[in-house]
Amino acid sequence: MLVRTQSLPQTSQRPTAVRVHTPIGSVVVLWGGDPQEADGQHLVEWTVDDDVHWGQNTRPASSAEAELRQQGDRVIMRGLLHLTEDGAAHLQMGPWSVLFDLAAPIPGDLDESWVEINVGSENVALHPYQT
Repeated sequence: MLVRTQSLPQTSQRPTAVRVHTPIGSVVVLWGGDPQEADGQHLVEWTVDDDVHWGQNTRPASSAEAELRQQGDRVIMRGLLHLTEDGAAHLQMGPWSVLFDLAAPIPGDLDESWVEINVGSENVALHPYQT
């Protein structure tokens, strides 16, 4: 996915943080690339270090529209949940997907349902996609 990133003021003890601007919203996440290249337009891949915990950080969405938003130190991702045969899931948010591990099995009837996943922004990173 092509996004625009804007580096934020850093302290030497913390990883580089960026504000990422996408067609479906803007959030602050970690930058997994070269800190000198954090500002600009990038093709990126998303990684999330939190697992899906149904009923805790994942719930049915209030609307069937992809969204990415910030609430304090949390990133809210709304999209269409797809369960995989190998016990994982991916969240389809507009034109791209984010892969998630499942903390516990999710009922099969939730496959292809609209959900919101709420994760700490320190657990979300962008990585420049190398073609």
